Amino acid sequence: QVQLVESGGGLVQPGGSLRLSCAASGITFAIYEMGWYRQAPGKQREVVATIGGNTNYADSVKGRFTISRDNAKNTVYLQMNSLKPEDTAVYYCDAHRDIFHYWGQGTQVTVSS
Repeated sequence: QVQLVESGGGLVQPGGSLRLSCAASGITFAIYEMGWYRQAPGKQREVVATIGGNTNYADSVKGRFTISRDNAKNTVYLQMNSLKPEDTAVYYCDAHRDIFHYWGQGTQVTVSS
């Protein structure tokens, strides 16, 4: 059974930082491309960052967010700095290989003063 469990979300002031974690089980973690997506109220889910052979970022987060992974711990991270109110969303972890996508349950990030 595949499980992706996100943690680290919360309420932060503009300009602050958060670090999201996603612990995976039930997959051979190292061979999966991992990603972070987000969905704000009333909007479609969008990709934030992915890490496989390369790392890729949405233009809106370049220079502020950093995705990383620890294959020994089956965990992917998203370091978010200089947070803005428009970063407010539910953040989802994704494991992707071939036609398979596995999703976590999401963690809420709220950026507000």
